[in-house]
Amino acid sequence: MSLGLGWKLKGDGSSLAPGEVVAPDERLSWGRTVGLGAQHVVAMFGATFVFPLIMGLNPQLAILMSGVATIAFLLIVEGKVPSYLGTSAAFVGGVAAIRAQGGDSAEVTGAILVAGIVLAVVGVAIHFLGSRVLHVVLPPVVTGAVVMLIGFNLAPVVAGIYWPQDQWVALLTMLFTIVVAVGFRGFVGRIAIFLALVFGTLLSWLLDVVIGPITSVLGGATEATTHDRWSTAGIGEASWFGFPQQTMVGADGTEVAGWHLPTFSGAAILLVLPAVIALIAENTGHVKAVAEMTRTDLDPVMGRAIAADGVGTVLASSVGGSPTTTYAENIGVMAATRVYSTAAYYVAAVVAVLFGFSPKFGALVASVPGGVLGGITVVLYGMIGLLGAKIWKENGVDFGNPVNLVPVAAGIIIGIGDVSLSITQDFSLSGIALGTIVVVAGWHLARVLAPSEMRAAAEGAAISVGDHVYGDGRGVDDLGRAGRAGRDGHDPAPGDRDPGHDRRPDRRA
Repeated sequence: MSLGLGWKLKGDGSSLAPGEVVAPDERLSWGRTVGLGAQHVVAMFGATFVFPLIMGLNPQLAILMSGVATIAFLLIVEGKVPSYLGTSAAFVGGVAAIRAQGGDSAEVTGAILVAGIVLAVVGVAIHFLGSRVLHVVLPPVVTGAVVMLIGFNLAPVVAGIYWPQDQWVALLTMLFTIVVAVGFRGFVGRIAIFLALVFGTLLSWLLDVVIGPITSVLGGATEATTHDRWSTAGIGEASWFGFPQQTMVGADGTEVAGWHLPTFSGAAILLVLPAVIALIAENTGHVKAVAEMTRTDLDPVMGRAIAADGVGTVLASSVGGSPTTTYAENIGVMAATRVYSTAAYYVAAVVAVLFGFSPKFGALVASVPGGVLGGITVVLYGMIGLLGAKIWKENGVDFGNPVNLVPVAAGIIIGIGDVSLSITQDFSLSGIALGTIVVVAGWHLARVLAPSEMRAAAEGAAISVGDHVYGDGRGVDDLGRAGRAGRDGHDPAPGDRDPGHDRRPDRRA
């Protein structure tokens, strides 16, 4: 078994001819490779620590374990799929539901760990059965619906927890995110979320200095208190080097997330399992995008890549870290540089691990004001939901067909409205879990009951991401673009152009 660690030096290691690329098993000089690795760190950085904050997990640990998960991923795929595994947003809705029911971080990571195992098992099945099975079980109409309800189910989290902490900072941070994401191309546009986080934090500090403390309800509290918008007390006390703290309960009775062993709850597990569907579609899109850019048939390692993402999630959550997924920001970096060397990803992973061993860095990340998160999440959650519509549009899903319309309509309303179904006195299904079950089971039931012509029209094409079509043998275009379906909210920016093509990849913040 090859581990994909024997990189060949590309040319003189310092320059590329026009149109020339560096393949996954090649590298530039180590100095340039380290520089490229640093770019990958910056590209994944913002979302990788924003999402743990939103889920109430430790961002320092998330950064550390993202590096560990990336190394595991690269080893499992034998260096054939250059990708970075950052924090997944697909679990945010399920985690919010667990928290709303009183679940702690151990229950959250236990549920995520089980989802990672399921994803790994699905990947193994795909490896032996072929990627065609994806379309049969999870057609685009179903995948899009699940992604949509995961995103829109989070609207009350923004309205009830983050936004009220500082509505004006939230509003200005939201506007800044929109301006940067739309007004700037290339690398700047791609890291709009990270830049918005910096902007909002500095704005909060400036308001503290000029206006003074704010009186508002902090997330999860019931009464308003007077406090600084940006509290930096914990940063000065934190050491420069050390392992992330262990999860503990603070003096005020609230949990302070750190490393911990997971615990398992059936109800919590059901709430996060729908995220597996989003991750399957996401990883499929990423592998296909990388295949197009590298001009390589990666279908034989599709299942292995999905399984590797599951393994990464298991590794991270086993010590209290965040779920992982392949990141399109980093695919965007490859599209811009035309350097697909996995050596750069190993460098990025090592740098992430080093960051993860700095408690001071972790304290800095954890200090991000709630109002800033409000401005960021109002954009991110909406984009997650709208990705579902994007999947429908790109696959030409026909909602004039009752097979598609009726079960999907019911499932989405259940998911967004957090409708609950009591099974027993102690067990109920609600929100994302119940909505996903209705969408998946309802669509397959409707398909079985429908007349043959209606059934054929409902099945449609295979999953498409951007200009890529997967599963029906129709192939893909020759564009090296990094679009993705069922994603975490990360697309390459329009400025990330392949010099050999006229078209640009889709882009979101």
